[in-house]
Amino acid sequence: MAEKIRLLSSVLGNEQVPAHLARSVIEERLRSAILDGRLPPGTALRQEELAGLFGVSRMPVREALRQLEAQSLLKVVMHKGAVVAPLIGEDAVDTYNLRVLLETEALRQSIPNLDAADIALARGYIAQLEEETRHAEIGRLNRLFHMTLYSKASNQKLLRLIEIELNEEERFLRFHLSAMGLGKLTQDDHIALVDAANDKLVEQAIEVLEKHLNTAAQTIRRYLSSQAAK
Repeated sequence: MAEKIRLLSSVLGNEQVPAHLARSVIEERLRSAILDGRLPPGTALRQEELAGLFGVSRMPVREALRQLEAQSLLKVVMHKGAVVAPLIGEDAVDTYNLRVLLETEALRQSIPNLDAADIALARGYIAQLEEETRHAEIGRLNRLFHMTLYSKASNQKLLRLIEIELNEEERFLRFHLSAMGLGKLTQDDHIALVDAANDKLVEQAIEVLEKHLNTAAQTIRRYLSSQAAK
């Protein structure tokens, strides 16, 4: 256990956390460490170890772990408790099919309400994606780009569901962007998407988004097939 505590301390830090900030601070530190790979898939995260590390009770730790489980970053395993989830599961293609349904509806609701500032922000993310080479940053910028275009949707629960799925994709992109052939090739779709949104061409934008997501699903399907063949 001492070795595990040293590992967690080196990854997460060990300074005491103010009680009123404990849940959010612990959640963010764990999320960041999972996303950038410092806590690899299969790592067990025990409440008592984390509580001791941060000098808090188990309650904020338990809540932080629940939030990360809801984001598909953790899963609960019998006899091990919360563990860091695999980078991608066999249901990844189904996830993209679900994203098509959720995100096209969010785009449909959002486009009529987008203003010039929203469009400029989205174009700014595209410009950064064109120049960025760090996979971690590409994943983050991709999520922010999409959420900007959906941000004016009226259904807030829909947006929360989409952000969960985008968080999952962000994590996967951080590790497998080059191997899967994603990255700069997607910018043509992003440009076409924001152009259609700017011109209030809702159906055209939805068509671009469907193509964009379906292409990603096909890429993931090929990736999973190649992994299964190894």
